[in-house]
Amino acid sequence: MKLASLHDLYVSELKDIYSAEKQIRQALPKLSKAASSTKLRDAFAHHLGETHEHIKRLETIFERLSLSPGGKKCVAMEGLIKEGGEAINEDSEDSVRDVALIAAAQRVEHYEMAAYGCVRTFANALNYKDAAKVLQKTLDEDGAADKKLTALAQGGINEKACAEPVAV
Repeated sequence: MKLASLHDLYVSELKDIYSAEKQIRQALPKLSKAASSTKLRDAFAHHLGETHEHIKRLETIFERLSLSPGGKKCVAMEGLIKEGGEAINEDSEDSVRDVALIAAAQRVEHYEMAAYGCVRTFANALNYKDAAKVLQKTLDEDGAADKKLTALAQGGINEKACAEPVAV
């Protein structure tokens, strides 16, 4: 796709985010299953529900543009999810794995926040005010998910991992 205009870039970035969200939708159940903390499992399950909504919102934006959301693969998200898979498969204590899962999930959230912030700004510049509002809502939800992960880590998960004996 040639990027001849801001609109072209906007569409390209929306397709990238759509791919990212679909990859996240597949990864979250695996993260949830790997978590030993009930609160962390619940946070992943909650965000899975939000991710379904994020995908629907993007599909609505594409419908309004009379475009298909497919056709692009988000390789950045593919890499972030691969790293998250490494955290799942590591031979580690449960509490240490939970910390690694939080770190992996926060990297994903930060990527999403950057991506949604950009497309929201593009939508505003292109005067797609309804889309900008929808994209802001998703950006806010991803920010809240990141804060929830930080609260879980600081609320006992990190401390529990610190209590694990250090291998020498």
